[in-house]
Amino acid sequence: MTVVVGTAGHIDHGKTTLLQALTGIDADRLPEERRRGMTIDVGYAHLRLADGAELDFVDVPGHDRLVGNMLVGAGEIDAAMLVVAADDGARAQTIEHLELLDALGIEDGVAVVTKIDAVATDRVAEVVEQTAHLLGRTRLAGARVVAVSATRGDGLPELLVELARLREQLVASGLPSGPARLAIDRVFSVKGRGAVVTGTLRGDAGVSRGDTLRLLPGGREVRVREVQVHGETVERATVGRTALNLAGVDAVDLHRGMVLTADPAVGATDRILVALRPAARLSGERASLPADRAHVRVHVGTEQAGATIGRSRRDSTELPGDEVSAILRLERPVALARGDRFVLRRPSPTGTLAGGRVIDVEPPRGVARRRMTPERLTALAAVAAIDASDAARLDLHGALVDARVRLAPDVAAGLTAAILAEIDGTPAGRRLADLRSLAASDLRRKVRLSNNDAREAAADAIDALVAAGALSRIGDMVRQAGVAPAGPPPALLAAMDRLVAALDVLAPPSLAEAARVTGCPPEGIRALEAERRIVRLDDDLAYAAVTYAALEERATMLATAAPLTPSAFRDATGTSRKYVMAILEDLDRRGVLRRTPDGHVVGPRAAAVGTGGHR
Repeated sequence: MTVVVGTAGHIDHGKTTLLQALTGIDADRLPEERRRGMTIDVGYAHLRLADGAELDFVDVPGHDRLVGNMLVGAGEIDAAMLVVAADDGARAQTIEHLELLDALGIEDGVAVVTKIDAVATDRVAEVVEQTAHLLGRTRLAGARVVAVSATRGDGLPELLVELARLREQLVASGLPSGPARLAIDRVFSVKGRGAVVTGTLRGDAGVSRGDTLRLLPGGREVRVREVQVHGETVERATVGRTALNLAGVDAVDLHRGMVLTADPAVGATDRILVALRPAARLSGERASLPADRAHVRVHVGTEQAGATIGRSRRDSTELPGDEVSAILRLERPVALARGDRFVLRRPSPTGTLAGGRVIDVEPPRGVARRRMTPERLTALAAVAAIDASDAARLDLHGALVDARVRLAPDVAAGLTAAILAEIDGTPAGRRLADLRSLAASDLRRKVRLSNNDAREAAADAIDALVAAGALSRIGDMVRQAGVAPAGPPPALLAAMDRLVAALDVLAPPSLAEAARVTGCPPEGIRALEAERRIVRLDDDLAYAAVTYAALEERATMLATAAPLTPSAFRDATGTSRKYVMAILEDLDRRGVLRRTPDGHVVGPRAAAVGTGGHR
């Protein structure tokens, strides 16, 4: 498993030279960088340790005008290697890079004092002590400081030992696991091969040739044509610097900051719930958090975007660990997941304002915002495990929709109480459709759900109450358990019997005509449907249940022998195409039969459906 280490430090302090001495690779890849002797964009190198383990290095620019590029590299690292020149000591970008690393939550690393061959021994000791003091005021407190000369080789063996120890420490503590995720930092095109992207691959599931990944933002699916690690083609890559040759997308449609992933938890969003932490101030007073409606620049992964802070009313809650909740409204969608760390920068004059982490990529909206209480926000911010965070997020939203609609316990209890109250107030009972509608409306006053999702949740709640014996359901009527429905009057029962007799033929008249002739009103028709004495195929075609059961059995037997065509079924029943097509469509819909190019064959539910099985 590869660990990614990012350099940090002031311009001309020897970061790139140190990497070349360690790895033999010049991380300055751009012609302008080599001409000017200055790192402009992020560069990359890798090192194989004595035990065969590998380290990837991300080399970042040290110039103050290139902090954005520095954060592209630092946004996807596991540890930091702070470089301070012995002749210069800590300078402006040393301080700023340390503050940025602290804001990103980087806790593992090593500091290197370079150019020790250019100064006296006491100066080296002074800079080592100064560097250790600076580290002590950040999350990198306690990191070892190693003094080296990249040109003479002094101290390099000790640094290699420290890097090996750092890798073991990171692997033991656990690197990010789960599905693959790669934040793109470079895009180019190879003639004859198409688009190629590079980035730091996360997730121990890895990426293999032939895999399909989602490209975010946008949601396009792309196929991995080839995988390379350190310039070598491999079948599968896990964690570390990786290059992917992609099919299904052109290089012009890709850019730095986009994400390739197989992780369903990653989504493109322009509004996020976050926990903010003031940036460390290594020179001057401690920074205060940006105010409500402040305009900031968000740096996350390899992406950066403008954003507006929301810290009013429910949005802002003091959290443990010196954090404060807030809503970030991004200028455009960015690919994010819960737990992602980011930096907030002031656009002008530039400066680091805060670090933070994503709590929810789709925070509550509308009526659900009423549930954003300090207790619920604190609970969600506090949990790290996925299953625990899911429960806390459900409690915050009140309702979530994934494969099904899920309700928080208090919302589910409220829905149940509303359904029972509605039935208690109507001893005669409620039509099922009406009860679902009333319950769904009550639910939507409490949580944010679409009408269809609310009706689904209401239907599930009613079914659960019926299954538990709290309610009874006969046909489309729902009543209190133990309350017998009042029977129809004798005149209506007689009309219902006459209608069933009129429909007890292979080619029945239209339902409207049969009802008129027999004198059966609409409530009688509904009652016959509820009691399953008639089978209604459409608004104006119905059969007596026993007749339809015989037709269904006949169709199944014929389809068992050979694919059943409409003409064959018409001849077998002595009816017309109008009846045959309606019957076959119903049997196909219910799975009793299955339509094929040759005709209708026996379907998956044929054995389970018989007389009275129509729904």
